[in-house]
Amino acid sequence: MALRLEDVKRRAAESIEASSERLGALSREIWSRPELAYEEREAHAALTRFFAGCGPSWSVQPRYKLETAFRADWQWDGAASAAQGPREPEPAAPLRLGFLCEYDALPGLGHACGHNLIAEVGAAAALGLKGALEALRQPPAGLLPRAPAVQVSVIGTPAEEGAAGKAKLIDAGAFDNLDVVFMAHPYQEDMAYKPALTHHNLTVKYYGKASHAAAYPWEGVNALDAAVLAYNNLSVLRQQMKPTWRVHGEP
Repeated sequence: MALRLEDVKRRAAESIEASSERLGALSREIWSRPELAYEEREAHAALTRFFAGCGPSWSVQPRYKLETAFRADWQWDGAASAAQGPREPEPAAPLRLGFLCEYDALPGLGHACGHNLIAEVGAAAALGLKGALEALRQPPAGLLPRAPAVQVSVIGTPAEEGAAGKAKLIDAGAFDNLDVVFMAHPYQEDMAYKPALTHHNLTVKYYGKASHAAAYPWEGVNALDAAVLAYNNLSVLRQQMKPTWRVHGEP
């Protein structure tokens, strides 16, 4: 009997459940000690301790590219195929899968955005995938399932809240050679996929020219009028914007 997808999913869930107490404690520890961008030293220590405690098969790199970033890797060498017996391993690069953990807090609000949960879920997903792959080592009698080599990488990404932590990690090469990267975010509904929006900040400055309001008003340039007109025109333009577009501003 073939190893069913549901069996592999069940093994993943069991692996997460087996670590549920440690995962919950990890989330609570990060929650109870909120730290701002690039200052997440306690969270960094908690997460690296967590993966160091997952056994010697995990390779943990503290301070990975940034002081409060980290990386934890686990390697699966694949499984042979066919009931006829093992096959010679094929010389192929492993499929490299990444899971992200965020853990910085908001100023004055703590973990109002739930980054402690993002850290917990990223760690849990990696453990679940590890368990699912290890299930292939114990297939039903007579079956040696085929599976590619896989590298599971957990990357701790600090400074998500407006401080470009992931951008700096990208520039430093932290995501080089990864094939797929996953991250989960707390939400009020279950959603396997949610489209995301990129954004670009733009600062516009208006400069006026002073003049005597009674004697020579025509020699003046009113910067406030220009700013008000720009705001009103952008507000009206929103009616013709596509649903995926957003424009927001503040004085």
